[in-house]
Amino acid sequence: MLKLYDFLESGNGYKVRLLLTQLGLSFERIELDITQGESRTPDFLARNPNGRIPTLELEDGSCLAESNAIQWYLADGTDFLPASALERAQVLQWMFFEQYSHEPYIAVVRYWVHHGMDVGRELEVAERRKRGYDALSVMETHLDGRDFFVAGRYSIADIALYAYTHVADEGGFDLAPYPELRSWLDRVASQPGHIPITRS
Repeated sequence: MLKLYDFLESGNGYKVRLLLTQLGLSFERIELDITQGESRTPDFLARNPNGRIPTLELEDGSCLAESNAIQWYLADGTDFLPASALERAQVLQWMFFEQYSHEPYIAVVRYWVHHGMDVGRELEVAERRKRGYDALSVMETHLDGRDFFVAGRYSIADIALYAYTHVADEGGFDLAPYPELRSWLDRVASQPGHIPITRS
């Protein structure tokens, strides 16, 4: 059986959890409290030397790290990943955008706020929030006239971007000025097999 090393509040872990569930794949979820160093033990580092979750252990014992790489592996050959070369590249485009222009700002601020680490970092929080709003604006513009990010249908590009966007308010981001984004969030939440981030 697949084993997912995870941390329940992590959006990166949630991406994989959501996709596994929507694909109908059985898996064992193993909770690691990253705030207590549980992803830095020798046992876990043997699976992922970078010491981060999520990490997916396959049936043969090999391990795959990085949430978007795991999503790509799981989605290959399914309806969650388009068949054409251009559309597959567009999915990657948005997944790279999520990791480079979105997650470092929206996810990091949410984590700091969640764990009381924003105190004393007011200037850095403000700068990261600004960059987070920049990412949300790019998404809002792209979604004008579109239901989903690529090829007019739900894909792992949407899962990658949804994971931290739908909880952005937990980091103090106001989504009220983004009607296209909010409609898209509702569409993603209505997909078959959807689970909330808090469900293990």
